[in-house]
Amino acid sequence: MNTFTDIQAVYLHRDFVDFRKAINGLVVIVEQEMELSPFDDALFIFCNKARDKLKILYWDKTGFALWYKRLDKDRFKWPRHVSSDTLPLSKQQLVLLLQGFDVMGHNPLYYQTTL
Repeated sequence: MNTFTDIQAVYLHRDFVDFRKAINGLVVIVEQEMELSPFDDALFIFCNKARDKLKILYWDKTGFALWYKRLDKDRFKWPRHVSSDTLPLSKQQLVLLLQGFDVMGHNPLYYQTTL
């Protein structure tokens, strides 16, 4: 299944979501909290508080579809220390996120010498 090839944008919702929410509840989050149109050619990514499940919502021109992934071991590396509630991701970052990598990278280290 390669349904995400024609997607133009990927948006990650930084805050954790109650995973009892289904399509309609996630559409409301996209519209009201993310301030985006759920009908855009985009993927909208949500994570649960335990960070072991993802939901990806998208409009496929005939209706909404919901993709779900649960990790058996480990947790998704979810960005916490970012100022925005909605983070745009590249397709490469999406692939890395789904593989369990940290898509936001790490904070740069600064060194200074003491004489």
